[in-house]
Amino acid sequence: LCSARCGLALVLHVSLFVAYALRVSLSIAIVAMTNGSHPHSWSGSAPRGSYPGFSQDVSGKQMQITERRFPGSAPVYNWSAETQGIILSSFFYGYGLTQALGGYCSGLFGGKPVLGSGLLLSSVLTLLVPRAAELGMSFLIGLQVLLGLAEGVIFPAQYTLWAKWAPPLERSRLMNIADAGCTFGTFFALLVAGIICQSLGWPFVFYIFGGVGCAWCLCWFLLVYEDPAHHPWINAGEQEYIVSLLAHQGSSHGCSLPLVAMAKSLPLWAITIACFCTDWLFYMLLTSMPMFMSNVLHFDLRENGLLSSLPYIGNGLGHILAGLLADFLLARRVLGTAAIRKLFSALGMLLPAIFLVAVPYLGCSSTVVVVLLTLALTIISMTGAGININHIDIAPRYAGFLLGITNTFGIVAGIIAPTAVGLLISQDLQTGWRNAFFVSAALNLFGLIFYIAFGSGTIQDWAREDTAVQ
Repeated sequence: LCSARCGLALVLHVSLFVAYALRVSLSIAIVAMTNGSHPHSWSGSAPRGSYPGFSQDVSGKQMQITERRFPGSAPVYNWSAETQGIILSSFFYGYGLTQALGGYCSGLFGGKPVLGSGLLLSSVLTLLVPRAAELGMSFLIGLQVLLGLAEGVIFPAQYTLWAKWAPPLERSRLMNIADAGCTFGTFFALLVAGIICQSLGWPFVFYIFGGVGCAWCLCWFLLVYEDPAHHPWINAGEQEYIVSLLAHQGSSHGCSLPLVAMAKSLPLWAITIACFCTDWLFYMLLTSMPMFMSNVLHFDLRENGLLSSLPYIGNGLGHILAGLLADFLLARRVLGTAAIRKLFSALGMLLPAIFLVAVPYLGCSSTVVVVLLTLALTIISMTGAGININHIDIAPRYAGFLLGITNTFGIVAGIIAPTAVGLLISQDLQTGWRNAFFVSAALNLFGLIFYIAFGSGTIQDWAREDTAVQ
């Protein structure tokens, strides 16, 4: 627990906590900015980076502050539901553009400066949100695009760092401890931003979150080192342990990438397709679950704050527990790396799919349906020890770049899924929801079968340092 690599996991946990608090701050504060005219039918759809995490949908918690009187000094804007949707979704146009670029740059210049710069820029841009809103909707949309561009580099850069720090038998728990910061950061922002809006006014959400982000960036640049060899305080035994275990994977990539070999790699395609299918189900659930509960089950999440928070708590804890269990099985040599990744991917993809198929047949029991959907969002976190970290297993030198590629596919899935749900339920509510659940379950099953068939746990030939770049 006192090792440098565990310290890095905690620092990355806090960094992702801050990044996701910045990311969702507008989606919460917009309730106060418009004095309650929030688009109830719209939810943002940004993937995690793995999990990205939860992003825009804050369900009932937002509604709790819609009828309060906000401090008179804070301006209120008359934005329509469509306008608010455009403002909130503009983040993802930038976010999708810098995923692969962030991974590429972190491979060239290092994960520390790329992640730190992205987080610092995100914090500064968050401080400017109130001013951009005053200048007009177009300025706010532009600022949100820039915020997406800045945050898009954070997850790929994190993977580049872990490729240099995480021993093979500790990757699952170290990376999942860090990733849990996404969920907890969103949950924290969900709870705190509403209180700030009520007591100080909505601009202070951005001033406080942005200020904390800037302060944390100072800690980031002081505490984090690119690799064990450059860490001045690391124990000599730990340094030798990490370096010796990772020596076979080679150094970070140069300017050229084996793009042709990557495009032909079935293990990489297996990860990509599985990530797309998983993110489709994940964001379909996250963004559409409140609407399903309200329209079909007539279940009001506003009356049960604990229930609306359970998916956040469950997903964060699930990440950590899955990582610990996966590394335990690897250390005991119960299964190999590929088998472990496929096992946890199967659990995280198959069980939620089964729950979705069961939901339409349990319509009369709203409590059971709510429990199943919450469990689905919790259990899907097990993919954190499967497909979500498999990039480092098959190509540690290019882990950041590959994560950027697969995350881009996940973003596309997260944008398409809620739209597809809207189209399916527009004709007939009951049949539409049943078909939406069946489609998501079928996609997840296809992605899992493809991953089990072609996934791998060993470094690919094209990812070795001595392989000629194509």
